[in-house]
Amino acid sequence: MIERATPIEQAAPPTFERLLRTVEEMDTPDGYKAELIRGKIVVSPWSRLRYSRRMRALREQLQAHLPEGHFADTSPFLFRFPSVERGYGPDLYVADEAAFDEEGRHADGAALSLVGEFTSVSTKDADWEEKLEVYGRIVPVYLVVDMQGSEITCFSDPSPQGYRSRKTVAFGESLPVPAPFGFELDTAGF
Repeated sequence: MIERATPIEQAAPPTFERLLRTVEEMDTPDGYKAELIRGKIVVSPWSRLRYSRRMRALREQLQAHLPEGHFADTSPFLFRFPSVERGYGPDLYVADEAAFDEEGRHADGAALSLVGEFTSVSTKDADWEEKLEVYGRIVPVYLVVDMQGSEITCFSDPSPQGYRSRKTVAFGESLPVPAPFGFELDTAGF
């Protein structure tokens, strides 16, 4: 008898909505979050303890400059971007309060006015590449706090091709955060 390769039927890839439901139903361990990155469910730990001071400093400075009806938080919520079939749980975000009046567990990514991601060795590529591309089409301000490089980058002015403006400073320097915030971020405590 001659052996022949037998093709195995491949199931159709899961839809974006099905992936969102799967994330919702997951029993993610305490201290971990699940996101939809590159069409896959990725589970990663929340930020390290040493990130807490920097996250708090950023959030406290943002508080005085929030757009009307928006709030800043670090709660583990997933924001959905259906046009590109992605769902992210930002480390820190500023969002329209009205987005949280909806039913369900995933907020609309269009409600975001600012996202802050604090890089780690395991998430750095997604923060600098995929999330930059997705946020760059819709989120007015994206801050990448590069914990390994000790610098912070502010992206702003989103467009269908991505952000049109970028400014990077080393920790300790002042960083302009443009509209709708319009202030100088003091990174001395970073």
